[in-house]
Amino acid sequence: MNKKGSVIVISGPSGSGKGTTVEAMLKERPELKLSISATTRAPRPGEVDGKNYFFLTKDEFESKVKNGEMLEYACYCGNYYGTPKDYVERCTENGDDIILEIDVQGGAQVEKIIEDAVSIFLIPPNKESLEKRLRGRGTEAEEVILQRLEQAQQELEYAPEYDYVVVCGEMSKCVSDIFSIIDTDKLKSKNMSEYIKENF
Repeated sequence: MNKKGSVIVISGPSGSGKGTTVEAMLKERPELKLSISATTRAPRPGEVDGKNYFFLTKDEFESKVKNGEMLEYACYCGNYYGTPKDYVERCTENGDDIILEIDVQGGAQVEKIIEDAVSIFLIPPNKESLEKRLRGRGTEAEEVILQRLEQAQQELEYAPEYDYVVVCGEMSKCVSDIFSIIDTDKLKSKNMSEYIKENF
């Protein structure tokens, strides 16, 4: 019997290093699965349905929301984005640990539905490093950077809703801290009950 996999929620404000952290995690533990989001936006050149995203029509997406088939969703620039419940459940039933790299509001939504999800909130070492990261992208106007900084400040208020807060400074330390959390969670008595049943 396959032991059920874990749902690992990785969130944090813009500039916290979510994408880079998840990339480093997958490189170190390739057996981890990354959740595939659903979207109503059109595929970009080279994007494959079921690999980059699940591409849905607006009607299909809204129907899934209505039927409770989305763990979380949001609307950006007129398009829906969300996490399909069935894909996550298939992975965990198969014994795979799955990472949901989502925004702070999405993470809070997932926790209400999947009570045993491991939720991790990433923060940069300090305000100065957050600003440096946002400016370091070199792709946005000053006005946009100031908006992002203000938004990040508001998003930090979600931190207490998460199980763990990890400082994303030195990448190898950050990834090591997250793996320690994941591995420790598996040893909780409720997660070991199946092992005890099978072996004793």
